[in-house]
Amino acid sequence: MYKIVIDSCGELPEDLKKDGHFCNVALELEIDGYRIKDDETFNQLDFLRRVKESIHGPKSACPSPESYMSAYEGEAEHVYVVTLSGKLSGSYNSAVLGANLYKEEHEDNKQIYVFNSRSASIGETLIGLKVQEFEEAGYSFEEVVKKTEEYISGMNTFFVLETLETLRKAGRLSSIKAFVANTLNIKPVMGSTKEGAIQQLGQARGMKKALSKMVEDMLAKTKDCENKILAISHCNCPERAEFVKNTIEKLANFKKIVIVNTAGVSSMYANDGGVIIAV
Repeated sequence: MYKIVIDSCGELPEDLKKDGHFCNVALELEIDGYRIKDDETFNQLDFLRRVKESIHGPKSACPSPESYMSAYEGEAEHVYVVTLSGKLSGSYNSAVLGANLYKEEHEDNKQIYVFNSRSASIGETLIGLKVQEFEEAGYSFEEVVKKTEEYISGMNTFFVLETLETLRKAGRLSSIKAFVANTLNIKPVMGSTKEGAIQQLGQARGMKKALSKMVEDMLAKTKDCENKILAISHCNCPERAEFVKNTIEKLANFKKIVIVNTAGVSSMYANDGGVIIAV
């Protein structure tokens, strides 16, 4: 038996919630003293309203090691954990500490491995799906870990946001010059580095051109599309996600394209109107 634990920045579509092998460990959000748990109670529209009205902007807190320890409980002999990029959050370190504490307090033979996704949002979900694919194929725990780490090394995450203000306030854009071109409607195209930090890949005037540029950048870095699942997450803008999907389908033939709405932490960073793709 196996279990795949994903921190709540990784969106779980309904079919995975019902799958039985997947579970989320919730981060917490805080905005002007109001605390929100990033679980099934998260109300995206209410959160976005609070963000819009906030002077200071939202913050997030990673799950405690105890929260992870609790998620590791159960009959599963193999436990795989997927967290937000270690460059963006303390979730990875907390999950590792939780695994070490679990092993100290239990004498079972449970094997636990924590993956640093070097990504976020739907990128974490894709990693979880890849773990499941390898487990269902009958690979050993060690083989699943090795093959999944190889998959992570080849992954890329891209995004276009309506505003970078939340990322900037959270200190996640330290290497990127502040943009003063909002009045010109310049939208930067962003992506993950191989280490899981954030970089600027390009820019375009207007959201549609920026989304098209994002697709162009993604396809330039993606090979063997026919055998890959591509995932799109959006923050309260399904029409933009559909535009991205349709643009991709005109240019490439992926094995499958999945669209989900962002959960709490991804909504915080993506902000209203943001679109993320991972492959």
